[in-house]
Amino acid sequence: MKKVFYSLTCTALLASSVMADFTRVEMGAGAWMQTPKGSASYTDGGANGSYTSSENDKTETYVWALIKHPVPILPNLRVEYVSIEESGLATGQFKDFDIGANTSALSYDMKQYDIIPYYNILDNTSWITLDLGLDIKIVDASYSASPSGTFTGYSDSVTFAVPLLYVRARVEIPSTDIGLETDVKYVTTGDSTVYDIRAKVDYTFDFTPAVQPALEVGYRVQKLDIDESSVDAKLDIDFSGFYAGLMLRF
Repeated sequence: MKKVFYSLTCTALLASSVMADFTRVEMGAGAWMQTPKGSASYTDGGANGSYTSSENDKTETYVWALIKHPVPILPNLRVEYVSIEESGLATGQFKDFDIGANTSALSYDMKQYDIIPYYNILDNTSWITLDLGLDIKIVDASYSASPSGTFTGYSDSVTFAVPLLYVRARVEIPSTDIGLETDVKYVTTGDSTVYDIRAKVDYTFDFTPAVQPALEVGYRVQKLDIDESSVDAKLDIDFSGFYAGLMLRF
């Protein structure tokens, strides 16, 4: 009976260890200090609308979380959120409003929700982790042009989704609590390219195996280059800058 009890205890401990390796929850939040740059134009039906970024520095809050489970056939899940605010100067005629020869201040807010189902190709194998998946980036954008001259002002909103390839690579430096990580979200079609790239270093405080806090510092670049004959508006805007935040690993 003692042998049976000992065998069951060892099996339970082994299963617990395996689940600890293959089940993980992580979450983080921080600030992205970025500088928007670029321009946009609208030329449908003889319109001549144009927009130029004011390139003012912005600090935006971001949050993210991931859930890794031990079921091989089902993808793991990562979710992210960031809200990007930007302002600049616009002039000319757009689809639904005409600023005319005057120059108007135009501002917009892009709330981005990234839903990323992914598969773990390597899981800390020789200190290397590699994930592959699909990012569905849902953008909830609102914009407004201020009154100028005879122009009375205008505001509107739009929601759309962009599918991107997702790749994440991570290296744990042996005998330290330091990790190096980068992830790339990318899609290109015709003359248009959208990408969102991050590279970071993080340090984990190994106080307890149950909950491990960590710090992350990195650099992020996001690019929206839309130039399609089927799209009236053309965009060439990017956001880049350093970010820093706190993490929790369970």
